[in-house]
Amino acid sequence: MRDQPIFEPSNHKFEPFIEVEELTKRFGSVTAVDHISFSVGQGELLGFLGPNGAGKTTTINLLTGTAKPDSGWIRIGGQECTRRPKRTQHLIGIVPDESNLYPELTGFDNLCFCAALYGMRKNDRRRRARSLLDTFGLAEAAHRKFSTYSKGMKRKLTIAAGIIHEPQVLFLDEPTTGIDVNSARQIRQLISDFHRSGTTIFLTTHYIEEAERLCDRISFIVNGRIVRTDTVSNLLQPVQDRHVMVFSASNRNAISTRDLSAAFPQLSFHNLSDRQVRVESKEAILVGPLVRFLEDQGVEVTEARLQLPSLEDVFVQITGIEAKVMKKEKEKAGTP
Repeated sequence: MRDQPIFEPSNHKFEPFIEVEELTKRFGSVTAVDHISFSVGQGELLGFLGPNGAGKTTTINLLTGTAKPDSGWIRIGGQECTRRPKRTQHLIGIVPDESNLYPELTGFDNLCFCAALYGMRKNDRRRRARSLLDTFGLAEAAHRKFSTYSKGMKRKLTIAAGIIHEPQVLFLDEPTTGIDVNSARQIRQLISDFHRSGTTIFLTTHYIEEAERLCDRISFIVNGRIVRTDTVSNLLQPVQDRHVMVFSASNRNAISTRDLSAAFPQLSFHNLSDRQVRVESKEAILVGPLVRFLEDQGVEVTEARLQLPSLEDVFVQITGIEAKVMKKEKEKAGTP
């Protein structure tokens, strides 16, 4: 049985370009990918969203032939490639989480070398390399060694190398991890451009906002298993009717959710910190009574902010993984 409902965009019938059935990969006693099944439509952007260690990179490695599955099968572009991944290598572009380019080569030479691996003729690969360097804003650094590039520049050149042969499907593993804000924004725009051009894209990320912004559908993956796959709009549907507010207080007194719950049993309270509380309700939340109650408790309210429902709420609800866990991973990676 497949994990996801059939996805049928309004503008065209869903035609699977990537099909995966019961895919499993173990490393000793650890099951990194546990009987996952899904498909990616032609021209679709599917996101794998989950914490570090969830099985995202292993899944990409299995799909691109750099790892062999213990069981299950893979079909790309209509060709069964589980045991013979090379038969679909010309169809795919790969952008790994760590750059696989050569530090001693220039940006231009790295691209030309990658193009040669795909059998492109000399004039074609040189022309394509120059075009991509210009597209990615790297023309001025074309003849600098890759080792001198910033993290953002390295990531952009790695993406350029992955699409040098104009693949039909692009695999992106954590493309914005560990780079600066401006470079991450540029890369997200490039991904959107690829998507609009009709490229099929499989994207892994642990950035909830990134998945919500870019993807047609999202798979939540936890401990090697897909727990839910659906469109962003369908995932958000259950929380659309919820009302959420965040109250912040000064440093004088901590907010007690126990006292608030006793006074307002119809509302749900969650501490975000000692001085910040999240309030949820199926009905509109009246600010006045809450502020007056807190002030009577000696709490000085500094802000009451309405919060729109987000994919983060859905992710926490479905997976049980608190948003703060993902946030810590994001801060550790160093990407805003």
